[in-house]
Order: sequence, then structure tokens, then C-alpha cells
Amino acid sequence: MPPVKLFIMPHLRYNPLLRTYTMVAANRQSRPHLPADYCPFCPGSGKVPNEYDVYVYANDFPALSNLPDAIEEGQVEQLSGYATHQAPAYGCCEVILYASNHRANLYDLPLWHIEKLVATWQQRHRQLSANERIQYIFPFENRGEEVGVTMHHPHGQLYAYPFVPLKIVTELDSCHHYYRHHGEPLFEALNRFELSDGRRIITQNDHFVAYLPYFTDYPYGVFIVAKHQLANFDQFTPAHITALAQILRQITGAFDHVFDRPFPYMMCIHQTPVNSPQYADAHTWYRFHIEFYPPLREKNKVKWYASSEMGAWAAANTLAVEDTAQTLRQALAKWENQV
Repeated sequence: MPPVKLFIMPHLRYNPLLRTYTMVAANRQSRPHLPADYCPFCPGSGKVPNEYDVYVYANDFPALSNLPDAIEEGQVEQLSGYATHQAPAYGCCEVILYASNHRANLYDLPLWHIEKLVATWQQRHRQLSANERIQYIFPFENRGEEVGVTMHHPHGQLYAYPFVPLKIVTELDSCHHYYRHHGEPLFEALNRFELSDGRRIITQNDHFVAYLPYFTDYPYGVFIVAKHQLANFDQFTPAHITALAQILRQITGAFDHVFDRPFPYMMCIHQTPVNSPQYADAHTWYRFHIEFYPPLREKNKVKWYASSEMGAWAAANTLAVEDTAQTLRQALAKWENQV
């Protein structure tokens, strides 16, 4: 078999077992890890403006970028004898800085400031979706060392992929299957079930409801779900922006009062794909929502995602979410009494 050519720049490797791509980005090995005396996101670093509220920063160590355009499609090598291939890691990786204050929490920011963050997500979605090579736009946040944060400055990230990631594909297929067989969106049924039961509801407003789904695998794995059919950021009105900002402020404020300590989490924003003809009608049966994956099960105990969860996708929750929902509601009330 001829030797395999290794690409130094980021690239994608197809996984035929899962029918999705792995991003290979050796450049990320050199990114700084929790430097004690330096923050590139603070004013004065020379990398960001001296004054800003919300700021979009090009990731210095991207897993995806437009640089792979330098690799022509014909130069991307097909691996002989294997049911797999490589492809350019075309896309976009951005850092969304929430505030210039290094020690700010999302819930500390005034409502107008969080509205500007949501509006920034919308603006980036609209601009990136105009690129026909982009198929999925994924804003997210990693908070806390327990989930691998390398910079404590308040920020999230945004990845724009040239493919639809596997978890999103699975959700889309499940939602489409439910819609075909029941005639209504799956998230409409989930919202109705949770609102009717009530025990797992954390808070709600006119446009969004936050609850711990009865099936979630994280003890405090809140979902924020649109109450009405809303597919992606492009469909947000000013009222949606305000409503999402309000409920994000509430949930993140509640989190830090569960154990009276900074609460680590992964915040993942799920919406419909772009430039994907196979999902052209997904706006009718898939719904915008945010999934939180907070790893703590007690104040200083982590719920690890280990072999069963990672190797078999067989999740296990160590606590009943009816109990943790009550704890979260109490934490929310505690935070609101302090605001």
C-alpha cells in the first residue's frame, strides 16, 4: 500500500463506522493553558480593543478555517484500501467574547448586554450561512476547568462546519421520524409533556421554557426550548432575542447558586442546518433549543462520561431530575433575591 501523505494543516478524516468526520487539528496542541499572568482577551493585550462589550475574535488555534482552500480538492488524498477519505477542514472557528471584564459572569451582565450577545450570534449566523460550503453553525460555551477550559475570561465559541455533525443528524432524524408518524414537532410534544407535569420546569417566559428533560443524562442538564416553531437564529425577532437573553441570565445565575461555587457547564446551541437540501423542510419539524451539560453531581464531585457513555452511548444519570429540578428552582429563587 502506498504511504499515506500527512497534512500539517487541519483536515477532516471520515469515520465510516459512524458516517461522520473527525477534525484533525495538530495546531491546537500549542494553545496556551490557563496562563496565570496573561489573558489575550483582556484590554491591553494588543489582541482586542481597549474597550468592548461583545467582541468576535478569530480563533488563534482553529480546527476549521478557510485556509484549507489552499488544498485543492484534487490534492486531497483518497486512502487506498480503506473505506475512508480525507477532506479540507474548511469552515470557521470564532471566539465570542462576552465582556471585557475578566471576572464577569454571564448573569452579572445587564439585560441589554446579553441581548447584544444573542444579536451577535444571530449576525454571525446570517453572515456565515451565506457561504454555501457551510452546512452547520454551532455556537457553544465551555465554562470551567472540569470541561477543559483553557482561558477563564468570559467567552463562548462558534464553529461553522462543512458538514452536519452526527449528534445533530441524529436529533434531526428523530424529529423528522416523529413528525411523520404523529403530525406534530417532537419538541412541541416534549414541551407539552414537561409543562403538563411541571416537576422538571425551572422557568419560562413568553417564548422559551427551561426544564430538565425527564430523559436527560446529566443531573442538572437543563434544556432551553423555544415554545413555538422557531428553527434558527435567522428567524429570531427582537422579542425572541430579549426572551432568550432573560432566560439565559436566569439559568446561569441559578447554576452558580446550586453549590455556591462557579458551576461548570457545556452550553450547546442546536438549530437547523444551512445550505443542506436534505433538511430544507426542517424548519417545520425541528426546533431551536439549547442543551446544557453540567458535569457536577455534587459540589466537588464530577459525573464522568466514561466507557458506557462514550463507548456505547449508553448514558446513566446518577440523580433523579425531579429532585435536581427542585434544587435548581431553589437556586434560581436565591439568585433572584440577590439581584
